[in-house]
Order: sequence, then structure tokens, then C-alpha cells
Amino acid sequence: MTETESIVYDVVVVGAGPVGENVADRTRAAGLSTAVVESELIGGECSYWACMPSKALLRPVIARADARRVPGLGHLVQGPLDTAAVLAHRDYEASGWKDDGQVRWLDGIGADLYRGQGRLDGPRKVTVTGPDGVRHVLTARHAVAVCTGTRALLPDLPGLADVRPWTSREATSAKAAPGRLIVVGGGVVAVEMATAWQALGSRVTLLVRGKGLLPRMEPFAGELVADALTEAGVDLRTGTSVTSVTRENGTVVAVTDSGDRIEADEILFATGRAPQTDDIGLDTIGLEPGSWLTVDDSLRVEDSDWLYAVGDVNHRALLTHQGKYQARIAGAAIAARAVGVPLLETDPWGAHAATADHDAVPQVVFTDPEAAAVGLSLAEAERAGHRVRAVDVEFSSVAGAGLYADGYRGRARMIVDLDDETLRGVTFVGPGVGELIHSATIAVAGQVPINRLWHAVPSYPTISEIWLRLLEAYRG
Repeated sequence: MTETESIVYDVVVVGAGPVGENVADRTRAAGLSTAVVESELIGGECSYWACMPSKALLRPVIARADARRVPGLGHLVQGPLDTAAVLAHRDYEASGWKDDGQVRWLDGIGADLYRGQGRLDGPRKVTVTGPDGVRHVLTARHAVAVCTGTRALLPDLPGLADVRPWTSREATSAKAAPGRLIVVGGGVVAVEMATAWQALGSRVTLLVRGKGLLPRMEPFAGELVADALTEAGVDLRTGTSVTSVTRENGTVVAVTDSGDRIEADEILFATGRAPQTDDIGLDTIGLEPGSWLTVDDSLRVEDSDWLYAVGDVNHRALLTHQGKYQARIAGAAIAARAVGVPLLETDPWGAHAATADHDAVPQVVFTDPEAAAVGLSLAEAERAGHRVRAVDVEFSSVAGAGLYADGYRGRARMIVDLDDETLRGVTFVGPGVGELIHSATIAVAGQVPINRLWHAVPSYPTISEIWLRLLEAYRG
């Protein structure tokens, strides 16, 4: 007979990835008792199967590429990467897929951890059956925060399960480089994993259904990344769909809509994400299992005064750093409502409004070259009805680029709102630009006027002088 334990908390957080951890951190800092429920590893997708292991795989690739372009150094780094050492460091950055350190952190902030599948059981209640068989009924006085994230979305191809395809999880945790790898998709996961595994010794075929790569960024970003992947040896095929896939005697065979038959040792489908909400009890509160959860800018689910959905699960901006930002906003909103603050600061850029989700989302794609963007692209700004002008400059126009790398190739674009002369968006593509994008994020989020940016003097000779070139091009 299952034992049942009922406990009341101020806040119950379902999902202990970076988003759930940050919600718990903020609510505990506000003095609210908080329970955290997690069915897998504390630290979530980012720590073990996404951000950390993928960047550990990519860092040596990008560092070698940069070094090869430096006079006096390039000839020393022409050999292959030490794949075993790269994978060992990847394992270290993923904490060996153990969450002891994250558990200690949760304990340190005073949050109570419950391991097991958390499910809503009507308003303000979450049930979880732990490994010891005890069924815990957790009741929230003020808020339940759903932070369960997303899972890989696989296409509806007959027999795909029998093929045992890779998703992003297998791609970031593989113990060896496959001799031949097919990557299906043209987004961030696809291009990053194609970059990593090609450099680590795999022969990569990249199959893209659309016309190009990175469709959510400015077109030139995908074009520059595509050129680099092709130069690195990736067999890139655009306008190509997979119609069937089988595994024959251990070999994957993918057939495309043009009739091509491609053989490989593994196949990675990087074709989208779906919300992890199909088994969390949404039906007990009148919501559709498996659906995205729509929220207001304080991250509270529409038509609810107690349910919050934070991070990827709300489909606002599927990025770890943006989910953590949402968690800080949600934690502040939960705390304010818990003490009866009569009017929250939910106007744009207020303390309880995740405004950046709409206007200032930054992202870095860790390919060679890197692609980084914040805010709106030209097409997005025009679709939104803004009167804008795109300003383009090649990175070769700044001395710092030539010092950074021989033959530095890259491009910058800023989208200027012509009505108030602030920036709607900025995109950089080129080596090392991932560390440059935060300056653009500040300009976009701060709505800094062009005439004030003119007085922000970039240091010489750095790549950041691209800002001066962009402003000069705009002002004439």
C-alpha cells in the first residue's frame, strides 16, 4: 500500500532545469517556502544534453579555426583534434551526468527537492511519487510554476523508432565520433552539431528542407555559415527532405525526395521541439495535455491566478538565458503577489514584465564563423509595421578584424527605427562575435538613441569598432 504525505508550501516548482532553479532561487530569496520537483537530473537539459556539452564540443573546433588564421601559428595547428580529449572534457563539463553539485546548491538555498514525475492534481496541487514509493501531495499557497521545458520533435516517418535516431541528447553525449553522420535540419542544433562532429572526425551530410540555414536570422548569417561548413567538408544539401529511413545491418539508409540514397552510421534529426506537458496533469485543470502554455508578461498562465509557465514550455523564446530571465521576472511577480502588492510593474520593461521576450532576445550560434543576433531582423521589423532601415558593414572595414585573424570574413547589420532613431535589431557574423553581441543587447534593450551611441567610443584596434563603422554608414 502506497504511503501518502501531504505538505503545504508557498511555491511548488515543477522542473529543475536552469529555469526552475532560478524560480526557486528568487522565491526563496523572497522568504517563500519552495518545493522543487524533478524526474531526471537537477540542472536539466542545458547542463547535461544541450548548452554545456555542446559548447564543450564546439570550443576546441572554434579555437583551432581561429588559430589557423593567425600568422606564425596556423602551421602548428593543422593536425586533427584529439577527439578523446575533447569528449573527456565534454564529460567533465556535463558533470559526468551526475547532479550532486546541483542538489547541494538547491539544499543551500533552502528549497526542498522531490524526485519523481510531478503532476498537477487540480488547482494548486502537485503530486509526485518518489523512488521510495511515497506519494507526496504538495499544495501551493501562492503559485505552481511549470518549468518542464521541451523535448526533441521527431518527424512522422514509418519505422523511425527502429532506426534509433539521434536527437540533440545523443548528439551531445555520444561516446565516439561516428564515421558517417547524417544531420537533418537547418537550425541551430543542426549547424552546431554538423560543425562539431565534422571537426571531430565524422563525414557529415547535412540535409536541409528549406532554402538555407538559420532561417530565423538574417539571410547572410545562414549563407556565411553554409559556406564555412562546405569548406570544412560537410556535404550540404538544401531543398531536400527525407522520405524514408531504415537501419540495415547497423547502417542507416536515408532516402530523399529526389531519390538519393545516403548511408551513414548515425542519423541526427534536429527538426524542432515540443513542450513537455503531455504527462503533467494539465487535464485536471482544464488545459490540453501536450500543449504550449500561453502566459502574460509576468509569466502567469492566462485565466489563472496561481499557475505560471516559465521557460521553453511557454514558447516565447526557446533559449536557456531567456528562460532564466523569465524565471527572475516570474519569481519577482510571485513574491510581490504573495505579499499583496496591489499593482505590479507590468508595463514594458517593468520589474514584473518579461519585455525582452518580445523586443530584445539575444542568441549566439557557436559555429565557425559565429552568428549572433538580438532583437528583430529586417524582415521581422517590416512585418511588424515598423519604418526601418538596414545598415550593413563588412567586418573587414575594421583594423581589429585583421589583427584577430588573417582573411577575417564577417558582416554586421543594424536595424534602425527611423521614427525614433533607436535600434530594433543587430546581427553580427564572424569569428569571436559571440562576445560582442551583449553590447548590441544593451543598445536594443536600453532603446539607446543613435545620437547617444555616437558618443560610445569603441577601443582601437578592436573588433568592436564595427559599431563606429555602422554608425558612420547610417549618418553618412
